[in-house]
Amino acid sequence: MTTLSRPNHTRRLSLTACSTLALLAAAPAAICAPAEPLITFAIPAGTMESVLTTYAIQAHVQLLYTPDLVAGRRSAGLTGALTAREALGRLLSGSGLSAQESRPGVIVLRLGRIAEADPTPELPQPSPEVLSELVVTGSHIRGADPGAAPVLQLDRDALDRRGYATVTDALSALPQNYAGLATPASATTGIDVTTQNYSRATTVNLRALGPDATLVMVNGRRMAGTGGKGDLSDISSIPAAAVERVDVLLDGASALYGSDAVGGVVNLVMKRDFDGAETQLRYGAAQGGAGERLAAQSFGRVWSGGHTLITYEYYARDALPFTARDYTASADLRPFGGTDHRSTNASPGNILVLDPATNTSRPLYAIPAGATTFPLKATDFIAGGLNLQSPKAGMDLLADQERNSVYANFGQSLGERVEVNGDFRFSRRTSNANSVIPTAILSVTPANPYFASPNGATTQQIAYAFANDLGPSQSYSVGRSLAASLGAKLDLWGDWQADGYVAYAKEQTHSGTTGNLNSLFLNEALGTTADNPATTFKTSVDGFYNPYGSGQANSRTILNFIGSGYSRQRFESRMTSLNVQADGKVWTLPGGDLRLALGAQTRRESFDQYQESELSTVNPVVTRPAREGRTVNAAFAELRAPLVGPDNAVPGVRRLEFSLAGRIESYSDAGQTTNPKVGLTWEPAEGFRLRATYGTSFRAPGLTETKALQTISAFPFASNGARLLVLDVDGGNPDLEPETAKSWTAGFDISPVQVPGLKIAATLFDTDFSGQIDRPVFRFLASGLSNPVIAPFVRFVSASNPADLAKVQALISDPKYTTPGLYPASAFNVIIDTRYVNTGRLHVRGLDAQVAYGFDHGADRFDLALSGTYLFNYDQQLTPTASTANFVNIAGQPLALRARGEANWRHGDFGATLGINYAGAYKTSAGQTIDAWTTADLQVRWAPSKSPVEGLVVTASVQNLFDTDPPFYDAPQGIGYDAANADPIGRFAAIQLTKRW
Repeated sequence: MTTLSRPNHTRRLSLTACSTLALLAAAPAAICAPAEPLITFAIPAGTMESVLTTYAIQAHVQLLYTPDLVAGRRSAGLTGALTAREALGRLLSGSGLSAQESRPGVIVLRLGRIAEADPTPELPQPSPEVLSELVVTGSHIRGADPGAAPVLQLDRDALDRRGYATVTDALSALPQNYAGLATPASATTGIDVTTQNYSRATTVNLRALGPDATLVMVNGRRMAGTGGKGDLSDISSIPAAAVERVDVLLDGASALYGSDAVGGVVNLVMKRDFDGAETQLRYGAAQGGAGERLAAQSFGRVWSGGHTLITYEYYARDALPFTARDYTASADLRPFGGTDHRSTNASPGNILVLDPATNTSRPLYAIPAGATTFPLKATDFIAGGLNLQSPKAGMDLLADQERNSVYANFGQSLGERVEVNGDFRFSRRTSNANSVIPTAILSVTPANPYFASPNGATTQQIAYAFANDLGPSQSYSVGRSLAASLGAKLDLWGDWQADGYVAYAKEQTHSGTTGNLNSLFLNEALGTTADNPATTFKTSVDGFYNPYGSGQANSRTILNFIGSGYSRQRFESRMTSLNVQADGKVWTLPGGDLRLALGAQTRRESFDQYQESELSTVNPVVTRPAREGRTVNAAFAELRAPLVGPDNAVPGVRRLEFSLAGRIESYSDAGQTTNPKVGLTWEPAEGFRLRATYGTSFRAPGLTETKALQTISAFPFASNGARLLVLDVDGGNPDLEPETAKSWTAGFDISPVQVPGLKIAATLFDTDFSGQIDRPVFRFLASGLSNPVIAPFVRFVSASNPADLAKVQALISDPKYTTPGLYPASAFNVIIDTRYVNTGRLHVRGLDAQVAYGFDHGADRFDLALSGTYLFNYDQQLTPTASTANFVNIAGQPLALRARGEANWRHGDFGATLGINYAGAYKTSAGQTIDAWTTADLQVRWAPSKSPVEGLVVTASVQNLFDTDPPFYDAPQGIGYDAANADPIGRFAAIQLTKRW
């Protein structure tokens, strides 16, 4: 049962026989005609769902109906001064739906004509109700639409038609969302090099301004952050079965919601007045893995003056290994027209020799495979040979996941003026995956009885991968999400209402890896260092590690010893807030009511972390910085002024509305900021609306961005065909300033009266982001370390340069270096600085466009839609002194064009949806073309309307119907597709059963 609720104050209606039981749609000419107030309606054409939502707000009534009743139906809307009954009668005219007022202010919709009831009985006076308020994204004023701001809405029907199991999957497919960061696949493929998504979370990145620049809310309330920085909003923790709709505000909104709303706002509106029960079962699978299972159960109850709901959801997804897809199975991409990205850290390994011409160590001899007699002879080595290893061999492209989620809410009126309400949600998600294969450059001396030299050297370095010794390391994570709020609404004077609530949210992540190398133990087993009395391992008893045997020449005791390294982390983000606001009518203008909202908020944010590792020591190394926290105080106001409305309209100005919002926010650690926003809506004629907004936004530095401890780490990287060993200096920056942005939008909406069911909309958007907090090297690492835009943060070093060698030696001798002893100083080729800095500027400009048309043809209903986003510019200036470059349509960066077309058909109990997804062609940083990518989705539905299976919905969905592979891209990560702009799932088929009880 779907409920559209009137604002949260009591509205008494004349309790006559006619108002108690009115045949609103079946008999629009009333049997009797009590005096009813006229209401000025302004309801644009659209889906029946959206039209009824607007009607319920403006008429101050509650509508009850099942979602399938309005699915696929549309209404032409209406404008004018009418009674609530007359307006609903016109909206439902010709729809086949009837409306019946079950009690004052509560209207039930049904299919067909309702039999007329006897109007004469004396009915008892029902107690006044206080009903829950409809959450509106983009405004703090009750009953107001988002106005001039562009808002995309995915209702329950639209979410179901797309055929996804989770809300995150549906949002990932939006053309306005750039999925290149903060997704499970982006972490495993290496495209998201920030490596902060420890919990395998999925969030939204509107306009590609960064996941931390999109504010995510649940019922208009902030989520706590997750991940290694505490700045990711994990939408995947929300049970999809409890979501009523998703609103996406595609405009900067710091004036309304505060920090983080630079790119926009995603608001998950949860079900509230749900009456009955609903069971949902789903199973899906793709070739090679990634099978899905989902089970959900909801129970809801609506009673006089109150409601409650509880939903439980279980979701599981199997792992998808890299070997399941041809274009990721091997780093040798030459069969696809690419290059060979396999590493010289291999099994068997390669003997490295310093090349004086290049001042780098390079492999000159290959260790033969399958050797059984040791030590090897000098002639056994293969001069000029080369052993190669795919770095991602044995890894999982997608980790397995299992999630249990619970959501509950309640609301209860206390007399005529007060309602109390609250909600609670909890989620626990576990994840496991085969992770990276341990690698090292081994230093071997004659102290090792297996030592052999092809050229008479007394020591040697071996580039080695422990693929056959230890296999891939194992990664795991456990993420817990908890949130609760308790609030109250109070009717004040007139139609003013106060709303206050206290909210608490916590995100906790436990993650780690096992099966890593312990460099101290490895050197002991190699004999490079003497037996360590602090360990139980003795080479005289347990033997020496043999690096010449292709991974088959060592005992389990030795392998367990050197592979006992591990790391584990715990991150915890907490947020507590107190929020109060009030809104209502100030006075009446000629064009309508001038309305005002005022509010204040205080919240406390904190972030705590614990890290433990045993990668280069006998005993665990524990790092636990002090819990970081800050207090944020804010005050805001919003004004809506209808200058021209139905009562004073003139030719060319049918409606003119001005909106103004402002917010002052003070951070205990980042200072104070003030952000305004203005909007203008102009309707020159019926069915034609022009709108524009301008505002400023900001994002305060994250707690970890300013206070994270410095770390130094090593990792291999392929750049311009060379395999380099990188030394990375990372950490926080206490001198960071808040990010700031200026945003404007301008657009139009057309719903021509002459063509009912047609809607055309377009929005130009422009966001100029200054002082963006970033780590520039990480952002452009995929394009190679020689990219001139990151030159200030990259230093190439040479082992033959004493100054370079001294610099490297100082860094790897620093206690903050994570893997001492694993690589010698001479092995490093480059030092990069990935600490947080305020970069120069990011300027994004583009166009959103949508066309929708719905019509009936006999007994069939058709709804067609096409939407897309075109980016004109994605200009980035990495430092205030650097030049600006446009990075749109370059591999690893946002695409210029993304679009989706959808055709929906319904005939009685049956329906089907065909979706077409399009990603335009683009280029690599070297100018090579990457083809466009088009995929098709199909869903068929059966929703029988007769007993005994009434309320059952059976859907069969296929994503990527024709199993179209992503276009080939010779990615430097050694995979054959662009993980920032495509996904590797392939054809995915699912069947889902939903039963409403």
